[in-house]
Amino acid sequence: MDGFIGRDRELATLGRYFTRVGAGDRPGRAILMRGRRRVGKSRLAEEFIHRSGVPSLFFTAAHEPLSDQLERFIADAAASDLPDASLFEGMAPSSWDSALRLLAQAVPQDSPSIVVLDEIPFMIAEDPHLEGRLQRLFDREFSRRPMLLILIGSDLSIMEAINQYDRPFYMRASEMVINPLTPADVAEKLGLPPAEAIDAYLVTGGLPMILDEWPAGATVWDFLNTVVPDPTSALTVSGERAMSAEFPPEAQARSLLKAIGSGQRTFSSISKASGGMPGTSVQRGLQVLMEKRMVVAEVPLSTRPSKERRYHIADTHLRFWLSFVEPGMPEIDRGRGDLVLSRIERSWTAWRGTAVEPTVRESLRRMDGLPEATGAIGGYWTRTNNPEIDLVGADREPVAKKITMVGSVKWLENRPFDRHDLNELIVHRSKIPGADASTPLYAVSRSGCDVEGVKEVTPEELLDVWR
Repeated sequence: MDGFIGRDRELATLGRYFTRVGAGDRPGRAILMRGRRRVGKSRLAEEFIHRSGVPSLFFTAAHEPLSDQLERFIADAAASDLPDASLFEGMAPSSWDSALRLLAQAVPQDSPSIVVLDEIPFMIAEDPHLEGRLQRLFDREFSRRPMLLILIGSDLSIMEAINQYDRPFYMRASEMVINPLTPADVAEKLGLPPAEAIDAYLVTGGLPMILDEWPAGATVWDFLNTVVPDPTSALTVSGERAMSAEFPPEAQARSLLKAIGSGQRTFSSISKASGGMPGTSVQRGLQVLMEKRMVVAEVPLSTRPSKERRYHIADTHLRFWLSFVEPGMPEIDRGRGDLVLSRIERSWTAWRGTAVEPTVRESLRRMDGLPEATGAIGGYWTRTNNPEIDLVGADREPVAKKITMVGSVKWLENRPFDRHDLNELIVHRSKIPGADASTPLYAVSRSGCDVEGVKEVTPEELLDVWR
């Protein structure tokens, strides 16, 4: 399948689940598949159905009234290749209970099949009792048939809650998390050198739809010059689709997300950038964003507790989109994408230097060979940002017993980590509670390292941990 890359592990996992279908006195199985919007959950399920070759039904819910959802479900089911799809013809069920009972009759009774209910949070929003209905039907009908039921959702908080102990569907489904393509997947798909592949990852977030528009071997600027002026490109529309699906245009949480995306990271600066929103509203909105896994709150990592909390956008692509594309959409719509490109070019180096830090930290968390007892990777800062340190390794978080490493990220072109950077890092190390002169120093550099006394981590090594 053209463009389908980086999902061998996920396809293998689905295959293992599917081999269990038909076994035992309860041959039916269920999977709760969750992941951020646009990461390719639906496409993965479609590809798995294609490879399985068994009868199937794929229904994608929309944010619409229950009656419209049911009408589209019946139409999709009637057009499916289920053996008894004709049962749906002319039917007009008034509830999900009656619609799903029809489904139980239509799936094969003695051979495998796959049923996908995509964006199930939209279904739950229109029928708050759907989880209970699914539980009863799964226990009495679906689990007695050799079918794999895949429930897909992009609202991470709702999908996680479905399988909690106090919910009706608890312990009836295996959980599967679909993440964006990794930096290594991006490098493989685009055929770029490691440093350029990581830059491409910062722009695309590993979202397959955006990567499908990126020509193999093209640089970041080749790509941006093509897609930024196009108001219909995946790069320009994906962020708005994600925002619209999560929040109405007037939602306070949406305003806060824009403020954080514009570079505001502290509670007070976010509040000011949001038009002086009351503190309680800011707190409530930030809580919503964290529950939806769209924003991450961090505190300095050291041996001393700190209340200097900072916030950043969890989604890698959304960080880029909110910084440049969202504020530039009026210009893009009137054919002046060149103005947006100019702003990206002026801010690129500074933006990239900050944006790469979460990716570097996540790569280091996966890396072998770090100092013994390193169980957490974070950063350290004070209210005055003196010091502000990119990388701190410790035995645990949020309050460490031992600092195991201190490091700096220098993601600059043609500018290696040098003596000046090393001296600055040594000074900053002395200001971290729990660190001393024996604490190892690390340098993550895009363009190499010119000094001794520091452990260099290269772009190649950052990519290798994802392979």
